[in-house]
Amino acid sequence: MFTEERLEQILSILNKTGRIKVKDLSQRFNVSEGMIRKDLQKLEKAEALQRTYGGAILNRKLSKNSSIATRMNINLNSKELISQKAFDLINDGDVIFLDTSSINFLLAKLISNGTKKLTLITNMSIIPPLFNDNETVKLICIGGVYNNKSGGVFGSEVTKSISKYTFNKGFLGSSGINLITNSVDTVTLEDGNVKEIIVSNSKEVFLLVEKEKFNVDGTYRFATLEDIDVIITDSDLADEIREKLENSTIKLL
Repeated sequence: MFTEERLEQILSILNKTGRIKVKDLSQRFNVSEGMIRKDLQKLEKAEALQRTYGGAILNRKLSKNSSIATRMNINLNSKELISQKAFDLINDGDVIFLDTSSINFLLAKLISNGTKKLTLITNMSIIPPLFNDNETVKLICIGGVYNNKSGGVFGSEVTKSISKYTFNKGFLGSSGINLITNSVDTVTLEDGNVKEIIVSNSKEVFLLVEKEKFNVDGTYRFATLEDIDVIITDSDLADEIREKLENSTIKLL
């Protein structure tokens, strides 16, 4: 086996398990432990993993609490495609919730420029002005303490208000998804509390994320993958990630 093939297989194993050991890889590929250590050094230099004592772990990034203005300028093409996929799934008569995410803001734009008759509930305060000239959408704005960094409102009054509603479809963003721990994360406790209620009160839960989010961890877990019905993401998702999701109960779009 060529070195490049072995490196590729090591990464494939790591993406599935999250952690690898030098001893196990040495036996698997029938090469010395010294050779495996050199392989891991190469992969670490390429920032593909982080070496540990006796092995390595997946090199995952920690999500930052960026402003909505900053996030709107990152991966814009992917976000527009994802929001269009989500828009196509919304039907007349639906009661939907859009939480505070850049993709949901783009989805709200599509809804506001369309003619679908539905009820839209949101805690994202920068969404309502989009509907000043829309006469087909019933818009319900959740009130609370405004956070200008996220463009939304949070707090106990927000969670109390949202808990009174039931949604056909809840559309959520996420700061990171970990397929090893089955964790769906966000950055702040306040946002996580809102997302938890949306998940529990939605008949269908849709997660709208770019492919990069599968290599990022947040600081607060608001759901597990078992809580999600549909993930809408980029079409060029890595094979290892796509395979794992397709083997789960989640519908991948």
